[in-house]
Amino acid sequence: MTQNPFLISTSDLAEVLGRPGLSIVDASWYLPAQNRFARAEYDAGHIPGAVFFDQDAVVDPASSLPHTLPSPDIFAKAVGEMGISNTDTIVVYDGMGLFSGPRIWWMFRTFGAKDVRLLDGGMPAWIASGHPVESAAPAVSPKAFEPTFDRSAVADLAEMRRIVSEKSRQIVDVRPAERFAGQAAEPRPGVRAGHMPGAANLPFPLLGEDGKLKSPEALSRAMQEAGIDPQAPSVTSCGSGVTAAILNLAFETVGNRDAKLFDGSWTEWGSASDTPVETGA
Repeated sequence: MTQNPFLISTSDLAEVLGRPGLSIVDASWYLPAQNRFARAEYDAGHIPGAVFFDQDAVVDPASSLPHTLPSPDIFAKAVGEMGISNTDTIVVYDGMGLFSGPRIWWMFRTFGAKDVRLLDGGMPAWIASGHPVESAAPAVSPKAFEPTFDRSAVADLAEMRRIVSEKSRQIVDVRPAERFAGQAAEPRPGVRAGHMPGAANLPFPLLGEDGKLKSPEALSRAMQEAGIDPQAPSVTSCGSGVTAAILNLAFETVGNRDAKLFDGSWTEWGSASDTPVETGA
């Protein structure tokens, strides 16, 4: 295994393909501006045995926000039908290497899976290493996924209001600097530009290199250069709760076990009429 216990290398995954108790999850998801289509890419070629996790489908059906975390029962039913158990070794990857996969890594852990790895470098690294792909969807047998919800991993809007008001946690926003500063419009209509008062900015591309997560030492340096304490109680945020999870993975990697994820992220905060918003760096 790779040194980081939350990652697995392409060579290590290739050695265990097909083993009982291994579940591989294609968690690819793209922004409209990226002009890529995750399901079509999965159908064209994926890691052998991988199932597709639709991040727009496994959500809270009552929420108007994108990607809202579903209830434990909804999540358990969806992944159980994918043939995944909470006792499996679960390997998650995405089509960019380090983009949408960490969100599903975080979700599985939040719902109680104990052994969840992100494929280091994702699908690009898998293909570059010469490993096989297949286009046929695997035959899966439903399993029981018994969820144990870690409520402490998630911050909702009410909690974020308290955190901002009381300055009880460091807030780290991984959106691009221009959006954080309010110099670029948000891509979603009706969402104000800017950031939460007191938040620091660490754009998520600074956490990776060539589609792979940086080393613990490099992650700590990137955090410190952005004015972030790598070990302080924290909460992460992004546009809609997807790329924020890259920072949760980074915090875990440097040994910080007290980082929440603001599930509604800037879409929820910036859409509310009564939340304070700051602009500028």
